[in-house]
Amino acid sequence: MNFEVVVTCAVTGAGDTVGKSPHVPVTPEQIAKAAIEAADAGAAIAHIHVRDPDTGKGSRDVGLFKDAVDLVRKSGTDVVINLTAGMGGDWSPSPDDPAMPGPGTDMIGPDERLAHVRECLPEICSLDCGTLNFSDTDDIYISTPPTLRRMAQLTREWGVKPELEVFDLGHIRFAKQMIAEGLIADPPMFQLCLGIPWGADQTVETMAAMKAQLPAGASWASFGIGRFQMPMAAAAVTLGGNVRVGLEDNIYLDRGVLATNGQLVSRVVEIIERMGGRAVTPQEARNRLKLRGADE
Repeated sequence: MNFEVVVTCAVTGAGDTVGKSPHVPVTPEQIAKAAIEAADAGAAIAHIHVRDPDTGKGSRDVGLFKDAVDLVRKSGTDVVINLTAGMGGDWSPSPDDPAMPGPGTDMIGPDERLAHVRECLPEICSLDCGTLNFSDTDDIYISTPPTLRRMAQLTREWGVKPELEVFDLGHIRFAKQMIAEGLIADPPMFQLCLGIPWGADQTVETMAAMKAQLPAGASWASFGIGRFQMPMAAAAVTLGGNVRVGLEDNIYLDRGVLATNGQLVSRVVEIIERMGGRAVTPQEARNRLKLRGADE
């Protein structure tokens, strides 16, 4: 069991949740406020996407990321900033010609995928370690080995820790290859992403199987989506890992009760404490994960 738990709050994501809950933050001001709320509730890390303020859809606009990050930093709130780098890999084939991109396609190269990370220099950014059928449609999320190697190289040069987001065992296999090639600084940081169609299922057995494939000394966390968010958090703590909650993955506190990010963090902190553990501070998380700003 992990008695010293790093809690991450994924405050908004890029999914179609804006119309489903009034608590999902959209503007940079709302996203920054959500990150601060999560930190006040006990989260050490805020995982941040941004959204188009007019449409509510996920965005990779560098200016929106900078606005949100600047507001968090200027607030004086001590929270580790973790920016998504998962935008720009969406492929939707054209209905008329599957060889051509259709509506919804947003494919860019590795340098552009990290443009906001270079601008904001967070302590952490996500690195989705493989291609995935992301729904029951023809849509695919594409993240190839050359793209990932380039992104890993750039983040290492900038002193940004990549959170290796793995959705299946093959993703862990490739992440370990990048570690072997010296592209990832010690200790590597994994996020076991469970329940996303069509990646690894959100079960204790799946989590344990994925944990067993991680390299020695790796730091890891896991999350489930929807109603499995809290059960998977408890399982992660029991198996020695850290946890992630937040409105990116689940919008409900209880059946029929819409949550805020702060409420979800408070709920998981209570679970951790009832299990005999505690949520670590942002500075303790920096020290444990060897992030920029860690105590020497």
